[in-house]
Amino acid sequence: MNRNFNEFNISILSDFYEYTMAQGYFNENMDDKITYFDVFYRNNPDNASYAIFSGLEHLTEILNSMKFNDKDIEYFKSLNTFDDKFLNFLENFKFECDIWSVPEGSVIFPNEPIMTVRGPAVQAQLIETIALLIINHESLIATKSNRIKRAAKGRAVMEFGARRAQGIDASVYGAKASYIAGIDGTSNVLTGKLFNIPVLGTMAHSWVQMFDTELDAFKAFAKSFPNNCVLLVDTYNTLQSGVPNAIKTFDEVLKPMGIRPKGIRLDSGDLAYLSKQARKMLDDAGYEDAQIVVSNSLDEYTIRDLLHQGAQINSFGIGERLITSKTHPVFGGVYKLVAIEEDGKIIPKIKVSENVDKITTPGVKNLYRIYDRKTNKAEADLITLFDEKIDESKPISIFHPIYTWKTTTYDDYILRPMLKQIFKNGELIYKLPDIEEIRKYCASEVESLWDEFKRFDNPHIYKVDLSKDLWELKNNLLKETVKISKKSKKQSD
Repeated sequence: MNRNFNEFNISILSDFYEYTMAQGYFNENMDDKITYFDVFYRNNPDNASYAIFSGLEHLTEILNSMKFNDKDIEYFKSLNTFDDKFLNFLENFKFECDIWSVPEGSVIFPNEPIMTVRGPAVQAQLIETIALLIINHESLIATKSNRIKRAAKGRAVMEFGARRAQGIDASVYGAKASYIAGIDGTSNVLTGKLFNIPVLGTMAHSWVQMFDTELDAFKAFAKSFPNNCVLLVDTYNTLQSGVPNAIKTFDEVLKPMGIRPKGIRLDSGDLAYLSKQARKMLDDAGYEDAQIVVSNSLDEYTIRDLLHQGAQINSFGIGERLITSKTHPVFGGVYKLVAIEEDGKIIPKIKVSENVDKITTPGVKNLYRIYDRKTNKAEADLITLFDEKIDESKPISIFHPIYTWKTTTYDDYILRPMLKQIFKNGELIYKLPDIEEIRKYCASEVESLWDEFKRFDNPHIYKVDLSKDLWELKNNLLKETVKISKKSKKQSD
C-alpha cells in the first residue's frame, strides 16, 4: 500500500472504543458533560524509585492541530457505526479542553497525577490514546536514558539506537527524550535536524571491509576526517591488528598534519580487558589523550560492571537497550476518569478493583512537592483536593495512605506546586521551554533527589501521600461502593 506521509492525519489515531463511547455520549446527550481525567502510572521501570516525565511538547503539537479531514469522515461512514450527528461533530471538531501537567523533564512518582484533562466527555475521551502513547513512550526512554547517563559517572554517552527502535517515531522521539534526560547526543540525523541535538558517528565495520587492508581503511578515513578521527578497531583482531594499525595511522597520517587523534572504538569482546590493554598501548605510543569509546548492547548495569572492573573507557555508545528500554519496555501510564461536573458541582468518581493497586484516587487534585529548605532536597509529594489551602507558615504533616500510622512532619520546608496549566479552552497558554531549558531542568530535578533514591539496587521509596481530606474522600467512596455492591448482590440473589 502506498501511503503519503504528508497526508497522514495523526488525529484519527485512537482506540476504536473511544469513538464508540463518544457516539454513545451523543446518544445519551452526555457529549457536553464536563469530565476530569487523570494521567498517572503505577510502577517505576526497573524497580527504580522515580521516573522522568517526557512528551509534553510533542503532545501539545498534536492537540494544537487536531482535526478530522474529508477522508477521515468517509472512513468513519464506511464503518456503518456512527450517525450523522456524530460525524458532523468530527467534521467540525475544535479542541476545547483544559489541561494541567507537570513540566517536561520533571521527576515523577507512581500514582500521582502528572496530567489532568478537563473538558466535554466526548473530547476528553478521544485524546486518551494519543496522550498515553506519547507520554508512555517518551517517559520510558527518558527514564532509561537518565539511568544510563548516571551509571556512566560523568562520561559522555551517545544514543545509537535508530536501527533498533520500533518504528520511525520511536527512533526520532526516543532520541529526543534521551537528550532531555541527559544523553549527550545521537546518531539519528533526523532527530539532530528537528531538535538541534548534537549528532555523532564515524564508521562501521563495512568501511574497514571495503579496503584491501585494515590499515588502508584507517588511513583513508583519517585523511577524510582528520579532525574527528575515531577508528573502529575490532573488525579483525583488536589487540593484534586493530589498535596497532590505529596507532600507525595516527603516526603516519595525523601526526604530520599536527593533529591529535580523537580515539578508537571497541564494539565487541571483553570490553573491560580490551579497553585496559588498548589504553596501555595508546599511552605507550604517546597518545594518552586518545579517547576509548565502547558500544555493543550496553545499559546501566553493564556500564556499572565495566567501570567496577576498572575498564578504561571515556565514552559510551548505547543502542538497542536504551531506545527500547530493553530491561523494562513498558511504562504503564493510564488515563482514568476522576470526576464529572453536574449543575456546576464537581462529583468525584472512583474505579474499584479486586487488585488494590488499580483502585484510583478520586476527585480533582493538586500536586505539591515538599523540599527541605536547608538542603533543597525533595522529601515527599503531597496530593490534595484542588480547593484545599495549605498554610505554609505552619508545619506540614503527611501520612502513608495505607499504613496511616506512619507519619512525617516538616517544619522548615518549601512547598512547590507541580501542575501547570497548559491549555485553557483548547488554547495553548503555557510557554513551552526549548530543549536545552528542559534538559537543564531535568538535571536539576534529578539533583534534588537524595542519593538513596537514585540507587539501582533497592532504592529508598519516595513518599507520595494524600491529604487528610482527599484520603477521607477516597475511603468514603470506597465504603459507598461496597454498600452498593452488596445491595446489588442481594437483589440479584
